[in-house]
Amino acid sequence: MQTIANHSEELAQQRTAESLYRKMQVMQHQRAAVQASGLPALRRLVNTAQGNSSQSAVVGRFLLGLYNAPTFPFTLTELRALDQELHSDCMAVLMMDWSPEREVHEMIEGGHYIFQSLVARWGDRS
Repeated sequence: MQTIANHSEELAQQRTAESLYRKMQVMQHQRAAVQASGLPALRRLVNTAQGNSSQSAVVGRFLLGLYNAPTFPFTLTELRALDQELHSDCMAVLMMDWSPEREVHEMIEGGHYIFQSLVARWGDRS
């Protein structure tokens, strides 16, 4: 009787492990897809944040919120000021930042310096 119980427990553990493995594979595939759309969106947003428009300010503050939310809080309703393309880019970057392998500023070449310039430009709202 004990042998049957042990075997049943082993089968249950094996099924659980297989289920977790499948879920991890799906998550890795999704992460790759999210990064495929998120990285180009991040580059476009950085380019916009380096501009001089009101949308540049919103995008700059959005990126700083991802970079360091406690220091640079971002009010989500500001996204309403963006055109559809920039709004979609923000959503793509936000999805990418949901479970990042790296910090947002580490995902682009020269990111540390770029984000320091964004801090200097858009970081002080007083």
